[in-house]
Amino acid sequence: MRKINFHPSFLQIIYFVIILILFFFIIYTPTLIEGPVRITKKLIFEEETFEGILIGILFIVSVSILNLYKSEVRKQKELINKINNDKKKVEERLLESDQYIGKVNVQLMDIKSIFNSIDSYPQTKTEFKKTFNYFGERIIGIANSNWALIRIIDYNSQKTISEHLAKRDHSSSEFPHISNKMIIENEPITALTTIFSRPKNMNVLVFCILPLEKISNNDRLFIQAMIDEITKLFVIVNSTYFKNESVI
Repeated sequence: MRKINFHPSFLQIIYFVIILILFFFIIYTPTLIEGPVRITKKLIFEEETFEGILIGILFIVSVSILNLYKSEVRKQKELINKINNDKKKVEERLLESDQYIGKVNVQLMDIKSIFNSIDSYPQTKTEFKKTFNYFGERIIGIANSNWALIRIIDYNSQKTISEHLAKRDHSSSEFPHISNKMIIENEPITALTTIFSRPKNMNVLVFCILPLEKISNNDRLFIQAMIDEITKLFVIVNSTYFKNESVI
C-alpha cells in the first residue's frame, strides 16, 4: 500500500476539526447523559461518574491526536529539510560542473591558440630560446604555478643541453637544485611534479618541473602535449635539412 505523506497545513485542518468535534462532545456530554448508565445488570455508573469517564477518554484521545499531529509535522519538516539539502547539493554540483566546463573550454582555447600560433619552426638557438620562453609562459599559466623549469638532457652523458626557467612577473620563488641523474633514474622529488616527454626512442629527454605536489589530469595532459611539441621542435632545429648551422 502506498504511503501518503500529508502536508502540514492539511494535518492542521484535520487536527482542528477533530478537536472541535471532541470539544463539542465534551460540552454536550452532560446534556446527552441523563441519570445512571447501566452497562450490565450489576455494572451501573452514576451520571457524574460516567460523564467524568467519557470526558477523560475524550481528553486522552485529543492528546493522542495532538502528539500524532506533532509527530507528522516533525517528519514533514525533516523531509522538507532533506529535500532542501539535496537541492542545495545538486545546485552546488551543477555550479562546479559549469565552472569545470568553463575551465576546460578556456584551456582548450589556450591549447588551440598555442599550437596554431606556431607558423614556422625555429632554426637557430636564439629562435629556440624564444620557443622555450613561449611554452614556459603557457605552462605556468595552465598549471597556475609560480615557475616552471624546462630542461633538455642528453640521455647518455646526463648533461644538460638546454634549459629555461619561466617565472611569473615579480615572483621571488627559487627552484631547488635538481640533478639530471635524479630525473633520468626517475627518483621521487618531494613537493614537485615532473612531466617527461613521451618519445622513448631518442637520446635526449625533455622534461618540465613544477613546484606543485599534484596537478589535475587535464593540466598534465595539456602540459604533456607542450613538452612533446618542444621535443619535436628540438629535433627539427637540429635537423640537417636546415642550412643554418647556428644550432643548439
